Order: sequence, then structure tokens, then C-alpha cells
Amino acid sequence: MAIHLSLVRRSILATALLSVLGPAFADDATDLNGIVVTATRTSQTQEQTLSAVTVIDRADIERLQPSSVADLLRGTPGVSITNNGGLGKATSIFMRGTEADHVLVMIDGIKIGSATLGTAALQDIPVEQIERIEIVRGPFSSLYGSEAIGGVIQIFTRRPEGAFVPSFSLGVGSYSHLAGSAGFAGKSGNGWYSIEASHEQTHGINSCRVGAAEVFAACYADQPDKDGYRNHALTVQGGYRFDEQWDADLRMFRSEGHNDYDGTYTDSDQSAMQVLGGRVHYRPAKNVALTLSLGTSGDFSKDFYQGVYVDRFDTHRDVGSLQADVGFWGGLLSTGFDWQRDQVDSTAGYINPFTQSPVDSRTTRGVFAQWQQTFGSQSIQASVRHDDNSQFGSRNTGSLLWGWDFTRTLRLTASYGTAFKAPTFNDLYYPYYGNPDLKPERSKNVEVGLRGSYGWGYWSLNAFRNNVTDLITYDAATQAPGNVDKARIRGAEGVVSGQVAGWQVTGTGTWLDPRDESVNYEGNLLPRRARQTANVDVDRSFGDFSVGGTWFASGRRYDDLANRHPLGGYAIANFRVAYAISRDFTLQLALNNAFGKDYETAWYYNQPGRNTMLTLRYQPAQ
Repeated sequence: MAIHLSLVRRSILATALLSVLGPAFADDATDLNGIVVTATRTSQTQEQTLSAVTVIDRADIERLQPSSVADLLRGTPGVSITNNGGLGKATSIFMRGTEADHVLVMIDGIKIGSATLGTAALQDIPVEQIERIEIVRGPFSSLYGSEAIGGVIQIFTRRPEGAFVPSFSLGVGSYSHLAGSAGFAGKSGNGWYSIEASHEQTHGINSCRVGAAEVFAACYADQPDKDGYRNHALTVQGGYRFDEQWDADLRMFRSEGHNDYDGTYTDSDQSAMQVLGGRVHYRPAKNVALTLSLGTSGDFSKDFYQGVYVDRFDTHRDVGSLQADVGFWGGLLSTGFDWQRDQVDSTAGYINPFTQSPVDSRTTRGVFAQWQQTFGSQSIQASVRHDDNSQFGSRNTGSLLWGWDFTRTLRLTASYGTAFKAPTFNDLYYPYYGNPDLKPERSKNVEVGLRGSYGWGYWSLNAFRNNVTDLITYDAATQAPGNVDKARIRGAEGVVSGQVAGWQVTGTGTWLDPRDESVNYEGNLLPRRARQTANVDVDRSFGDFSVGGTWFASGRRYDDLANRHPLGGYAIANFRVAYAISRDFTLQLALNNAFGKDYETAWYYNQPGRNTMLTLRYQPAQ
């Protein structure tokens, strides 16, 4: 695999994985077990968080046997997913009814995504490279800046669990699906290291339904062939604790893919995603921690038509942060400075349509402060932030979260937050399309929640309302993108999980009312968001055997703002079984879409039918 370290640029990355747990700081910056860092940029248990959080760990991944990150996220409350034709095809995540580019995605604390499209290529992140995912729902611009209107998804790559731990997996399945991974990790003295490589390929399905050309939909082409995909990825990381005050780590992730699809202008691409980051942590006193982080991410794509090169879209994002966490008066104050530079290198040529001058970079500087404190049975989390962007100027955001443990098992929460999303390079400067006068999209969100934790399990219920203004969409009057839309999104989501007659059962449900309030489409539903979704996971072990199943249902949705192209509701069932051959070897079998349901999450794009995957895993018992 080509790592191309020459592509790595100077940069600075932000994530403080160390902070106060109650009055004291966590002792191990690299131990995320049971700890959530995304909701506050500091370490706290999931029970302590005041936000709506879902955590998916490595045990969940191996139990659920997902084929992709989209499969893994599908049952998350508040999440709607669209996919353009199967494994490896373009995938979008809509969180709590907001736009796909209103979700901030990070890998090991580094923001990823295309500066031209505004979204992250989640379809190119192999699940075998993932140790843990934290999904935090709600507005988080006051901590992270642009994009976090709907929420934040942070992916952590695989980490060491022992002195020396090798592992591998090999799977074969339908559509000539082949997947394999191998790696090793370990700890030695004050240091740790981890290396993981993976490869995946499939012949795929026909991504676009026949007839698209006649109705000018989806790919605008009729190419009834199989559209394959292949991907290989590598993660290398390590760290060292020099003494009680200093520690540092360095991480690298790269994924390279080749994707075939149907189209009239392009029908295949070669893509790559690269992330490199480092962190130095210094703790001069028991209740004081300083973290300096550096990082860079890249999103690279070359497009082809019938094997002939067409164009290139490469973007780089250099990011960084200096954060201080100080505990006093029984609370925790976090302050910091973030820096980000986005760059575009493309054959398209990004031009200011008014001045006709090229524009290929922009810089954002942000300062933030956050206060967390518990007063007896009540807790607060307050944060403010100021961002200054070289393209559109300044933006202020803030949030206030409150929680009350009015019994030992019940917690009431309430919050208010503002967020924003900066226009993408495509919105601003794409040739014959961009509008450099665009303003950032803005939102105001209110939320109330109630959750309970018991010996048998837990449950939660959250209701929210989000008003989004200056939504960016195509304005027919100017024949360019404009801040012409606004939306009102209301919703509720619930989770219940526990033991029932020896079975581990988890159920989630979401109700959404995502309405467009613009002049042209007032009252219409925002496209590709299902108003109702539900998911049930059921699992149980019988000695060396384990069995389980997932049932997912989605209500109908529309594919367009005018609500002229409905997408029918659907339900799919997945079944899984695993057998522990020995202490170190496990054999798994997954049956997905067991009843062969035909459905679409994007108009005229096919989804896989009934399919299977057989996987052998090796992981030495610890």
C-alpha cells in the first residue's frame, strides 16, 4: 500500500483525551474503555454525559458482524442513511433530520471530509480498522466549530489490549465478497504500538436501477452490469509515557479504494483517505492538563469514464489545537485555541465568479471555553466559542446543558445550543456554479431528555426542536446556490436495553418531522429523511455458540425537495451465529436481508438482496 507520507503537511490537531473525572484527572490518556471524550472534549463516563450519546465498541462490532460503517450506524437513534448502490458506494448520514454535511466526522480526534463536497467518505473506512465509535447527537459547534449542527461521529482506530496481541480475520460471502485483516498490537514498558492492515473486494451489484436514463434520475444512465469495489487500508500508531507529567502519541490511517458505478460523465473512481496526527500531553499539577495536538487529513479522488481519466478532486485539511483543562472549585474549566486550514487541488479550477481569480485555500481560527460542574444532584455544561474564517468572517456559538438526578436511577436533562456550517468550496467557487456571497448556515436547538439506569439495563427518551436558517440550496432566480431556505425539525428518539429471559435485547426508535419552511417548498418534508425508524437487536450465548438477529424498519421518505419522488418504507432482517472453535478462534456466519426485500434509500439506486458472509477470526484470549 502506498502511504505517501510526502502528502502529510505541517499541521495541528485538536482532541484532549485527558481531563477531570470528578475532582481528579484520568490516569491513562489512552484507555477509552467506558470513557466518552467526544461530548465534552474531556474524559467522562457515559453515565455522566448530559448529551445524547451512543457508543459502539469492538465487542459490538464483532457481535453485529456489519459489512460497512453504514450497517453499523443504521440502528442508531436519530440517524437516517442513504446509499447509492451497495458496498463502497457513496453513503450519506443524516442526523436528527439535518443535512448530510451537518455531521462532523473525526478519526482519532482529527476532522475528516472533503472540503469540496462537505461530507466524509464513510464508505471507505473498513470496519476491521475500528476499535470504537462515539456518536453524539445535538449541536456541538461551541466545541468543534463548523459542521456540528446535527451531531458528531468520532471513530477510534484499533488499540492494544495486552503485552503482544496478534490478530487476523478472513471472510468470504455473496457477490464474490472477500475481506481480510491482520495486525498486532502491544504494550512494552511505558510504550505502546499497534499495526492493522485490511483488504476488501466485491463484484457488487448493479448500482443503478434500469430505467434511470428514461426518467432523468439518479445516474442518468442504463448500464446493467455489476459495479465492483475494492479497498485496502493501514493503521499504524504508537505512544510513550515519559514520566508522570509527559506523554505523547502518533497515529496514521490510510485507506485506498477503487469503485465502479453507473454514469454518463464518469463511471469509476480511485480514491484515498489519509489521516496523520500526533499529541503531546503535559500535566504540571494534579488538576491541570495541557494538550498540544497536530494533525492533517486528506480526501483524494480521480474520476474515470470507460477507463479514461476525466478529472481530479483532492482536498487537504490541516488542523490543530492547544487546550488547557483546569480543575478548581469542584468543577472543570477547559479553554483552547483551534486552527484549521482547508486546501483544494483540482482540475476543475475553483474560481471566484465575480473576480475570476482562483481560490484554493481558507483558514479558520477558533477560541473556546467550557465549564463543567456538579452541584449535589445537578450538573451543568456551558460552552462558548468564537470562530474567524478567512472567507466569511466571524461566527459565535454557545450551548448550555443541565442535568438533574432526581432519584438514584433517573436523570432529567435539558439543553439549548447554537451551531453553524460554513459553505463548501463547491458552494462558493465551483466553476459556473459557486456563489462567494454565501453566509454560513445557522441553527438553534432545544432539547429535553429523561433516562434511567437499573440493574437490568437502561432506557432513555429525548425530544428536540431545531430551527435551521440560511440553508444553502440552488436558487433558480440567480442560477446559483443561495441562502434561500430555512427548516424546522422536530423529533423524539428512544432507547431501551437490558436482559430479557437470558437474551440481551436493545431497541431504538426515532420519530422526525423535518419540514422545509422556504417560500417554494413550505411544509414539504426534507428529502431522504425517514419520519419513523425502529431497530431491535437480540443476542444470546449458549456456551461456545452465540446467536442473534437485527430487525430494522424505516418509514417512507422523499428523494426531492418538491416531494414528487417517494421512497417506500421497508423492513429488513439480519441473522447471525458464531461458534468459538477454541479460546482463540471464532467462526461467524451472517445472513443479511434474510427475506430478500427490494428497497431504495436513494431514488433509482439498488440495494443488495439476500446475502451471506462467513468469517474466521483469530484473537488470542487475554
